Amino acid sequence: MAGTPQGLKEKYKIDIHLHHEVKEIDLKQGRIRVSKADNDRTWWEAFDYLMVSTGALPFKPSVEGIDAKGIFGVGTLESGLTLDHFIKTAKPKKAVVIGGGYIGLEMAESLILRGMDVSLVNRSREVMSTLDPDMGKLVSKALMDVGVTLYRNEILEAFEVKNNHIQQVITDNRKLPADLVILGMGARPNTSLAEAAGIELGKTGAVAVNDTMKTSAENVWAGGDCAESFHLISKRPVNIALGTVANKHGRVAGTNIGGGYAAFSGVVGTAVSKICTVEVARTGLQEKEIQQTGKAYVSAVIESTTRADYYPGAGPISVKVLAEKGSGRLLGGQIVGKEGAAKRIDILAAALHADFTLAQIEELDLSYAPPYSPLWDPVAIAARVAMKKLNGK
Repeated sequence: MAGTPQGLKEKYKIDIHLHHEVKEIDLKQGRIRVSKADNDRTWWEAFDYLMVSTGALPFKPSVEGIDAKGIFGVGTLESGLTLDHFIKTAKPKKAVVIGGGYIGLEMAESLILRGMDVSLVNRSREVMSTLDPDMGKLVSKALMDVGVTLYRNEILEAFEVKNNHIQQVITDNRKLPADLVILGMGARPNTSLAEAAGIELGKTGAVAVNDTMKTSAENVWAGGDCAESFHLISKRPVNIALGTVANKHGRVAGTNIGGGYAAFSGVVGTAVSKICTVEVARTGLQEKEIQQTGKAYVSAVIESTTRADYYPGAGPISVKVLAEKGSGRLLGGQIVGKEGAAKRIDILAAALHADFTLAQIEELDLSYAPPYSPLWDPVAIAARVAMKKLNGK
């Protein structure tokens, strides 16, 4: 939801205080200490119920030159507008993106479309670490196909700066000229306020909550990127910084704060993204996460088409499924392909919530028409191939 303070006041009777910062939470007195951006005065505001939704902070490495002009982290609408203004006024030609996650890849695409010479430095073998390397390799290729120069297995060491402006990115392997740098190195939950107040943090470093989004403190709830969720497949707490999760957290917490009852059952980690014409999607656990649980599993990767192969506009799609040995229960899935590929992940996400086996996925009554799918949907084909492995064939 987006809107103006006045609009939110009129529609929802919510008082919005922009450019204010909470400096401290006093749990004993039931109050918060607040300051306004344009002066140094602070004051206390009392609360009956408190919702902590402080979000996440982009990771900013402690390396030489990090505060130079031309280096940007992108985590909020305001930071995006600041970056857009810099590009329009400074007109940079050479951009370097540090990190191959969602933000890094989407920024690389955007900068390519603006006509820049773009390089991306990634510390892992393949970009998109939320995918298994065999599927991440497809995304790396898509990135290079649109003109991004990709440097893999390289680590940022420093920035070379002149007159407080970025000149070069220094890795453990090379120096890259740059007049614009984007930090896409991930984010961490912004929990300093909660921790200082004595609110319990979980194993992930985010605020620990129960299924009603209540924290360890009386009359205090938390949600969004700063809070934990329960993973329905691994049965472990996770911190997943996605708008879909944050929105559900907020609805559950708001219902309970308002005197009703709601519970958040958990997540399976479903996410989608796009690199120009290539769509990327994932849900459930990837191989390294399954290995951490100690479960024995099988995996299968198939290649198919997004539509009937003879139909105009049919494009390639790769689908990977992972399932528990013995039971055949689905544990995760990943998809990379052209238009029409990514939203198929919702079939696997629903199957994870329903605790489906590969056999049940293959039997799903999925829709078919040549403009939308082959006769057998690629997701069903992947389930069938994995079943064969499950049965030793």
